[in-house]
Amino acid sequence: MDALGYSLRGLRFAYRYEAAFRQEFWLVVVLAPLALLIGSNALERAVLLGTLFIVLITELLNTAIEATVDRVGDEFHALAGRAKDVASAAVLLSLILTGVVWGLILWERLTG
Repeated sequence: MDALGYSLRGLRFAYRYEAAFRQEFWLVVVLAPLALLIGSNALERAVLLGTLFIVLITELLNTAIEATVDRVGDEFHALAGRAKDVASAAVLLSLILTGVVWGLILWERLTG
């Protein structure tokens, strides 16, 4: 049961202290119901919802990496900067993936 508590505490931390996580969280709140309406079958709905959760998961991992790097020290180190930049790139790619998947499914709805 401790694991669930730690997980919920992590979500609360991310929501409270990370503006990007809050923005992405509310994006999920808005888009998740639309995913259920837009998807024409269970697989499409799962893919639409899955991409949204990938964004949140990636943002949480990015936040964890940033917190760990910041804990190690305040001085600039190329590897620390690289770790933060790579984690940020992962978030960007998850957002691009979400846009591509949603765009393709919406395009099919509008043209098919």
